[in-house]
Amino acid sequence: MTDSMPSRSLGLQTVFEQARPTHRHLRRAHLLVVDGPDKGAEAFVTKQKTFIGRTSVNDLTLTDSMASATHAEITVTEDGTLLKDLGSTNGTFFAGTRVREIFLHDGLCFQVGNNTVRFDALEDVIDIPLSAEDRFGQVTGRCVRMREIFAVMERVAPTDLTVLISGETGTGKERLARSIHDCSRRSTGPYVVLDCSSIPKDLAESTVFGHEKGAFTGAVGVHRGVFEQADQGSIFLDEVGELDLALQPKLLRVLENREVKRIGGDRTINVDLRVIAATNRDLRAMVADGAFREDLYFRLSIIECTMPPLRERPEDLEVILNEFLALFSDRRPELGPMRLARDAVELLLEHRWPGNVRELKNVMERAVSLADSPLLERSDLRIRESAHPAPVTKPGLDATNQIVKLDRPYKDAKQELIDEFEVQYLKALSQNFEGNLSKAAREVGLTRFHLREMLKRHNLLEAFKG
Repeated sequence: MTDSMPSRSLGLQTVFEQARPTHRHLRRAHLLVVDGPDKGAEAFVTKQKTFIGRTSVNDLTLTDSMASATHAEITVTEDGTLLKDLGSTNGTFFAGTRVREIFLHDGLCFQVGNNTVRFDALEDVIDIPLSAEDRFGQVTGRCVRMREIFAVMERVAPTDLTVLISGETGTGKERLARSIHDCSRRSTGPYVVLDCSSIPKDLAESTVFGHEKGAFTGAVGVHRGVFEQADQGSIFLDEVGELDLALQPKLLRVLENREVKRIGGDRTINVDLRVIAATNRDLRAMVADGAFREDLYFRLSIIECTMPPLRERPEDLEVILNEFLALFSDRRPELGPMRLARDAVELLLEHRWPGNVRELKNVMERAVSLADSPLLERSDLRIRESAHPAPVTKPGLDATNQIVKLDRPYKDAKQELIDEFEVQYLKALSQNFEGNLSKAAREVGLTRFHLREMLKRHNLLEAFKG
């Protein structure tokens, strides 16, 4: 008989530490420019990510023209403090050698442009509280990073503070945004979603601010924009990094004054709402590239949190799987409680989950919906092995049937197809241009920033050199 694990417990807890810390301890550190044009500039490492670069969105801001706008980041990890070059033009150096990333220790010096920066570990420790709960609204997680987010959101949700949520596609940004609204004093008010990536350019202002009757051809009546619709509630600006640059200063004025003027109107309308934004783009890098307004970034990021990818929170896999199994099993009452075979659990643990929680949800929904028995085998999961890419097919109806997946929502199916194309395209670029990022971007008609962002999103940046 095949080994199986019931839906109530997948047996993954034996892999992970069972202790439940109440705080995360972060040792403070000091960054000091000890030599170069910015000698004396300093910053303290007091959070998970600290940025170094030439624009004011960085924590350690440099004036040296040899430093990139967003040059490097310092990340506090479980294994130590990691310095990582962010694809800078002139590179980051240690002991005369260009490095992509290096773990820092007390007293270590590294080169950013013409500046020498020293890293000093300090004695004092910051205690970051962790939530006692494994859930915040619609979002589930018991790992330290998720409970740190929950602890922050438990304090922030009852306020009207603007929140910016960043993270890869499928990490749960939309769910967190909705949970903030549901846990706020505005929970009985409207919750309006504006997908900034899908606003028609010619209707952008009308969509956001509304219009009066006769304001333009086709304006046959009064239209209330999304900010008016969200009055007394919350507005969620999804994929705010895709917002047209021409619309950004007008959005900034709304955020600052909390008032809108419809197209063709002559009066301002006050709006009382809470703003939550989300992006899978690196807004700091976009600010550096001139693709996103710096003042708008600061206005949106009063409270900022980053949702970790699923591959970095394997201890959450069991609780998330249990939720999905329970949710989708209710649709197949004739099979009874669903459970996973041991080899299926092993595959779930091995998979890198490039689509994150959304991909896991799709996998489990498909598996349960098409299952012939309550025991889900490895083959039922239908997870494509990266080592065995799908065969290339000729264009036509058969190929279309292979790539169009009607067993999931349109947005998810479309994103998965785009992700698969981008991965293959980027790998081909790396081979064709021998890892030269600047040359590849120039030859295929992309900005260096855009190409670097795609590479980061698919964990392929290491395939390119600066």
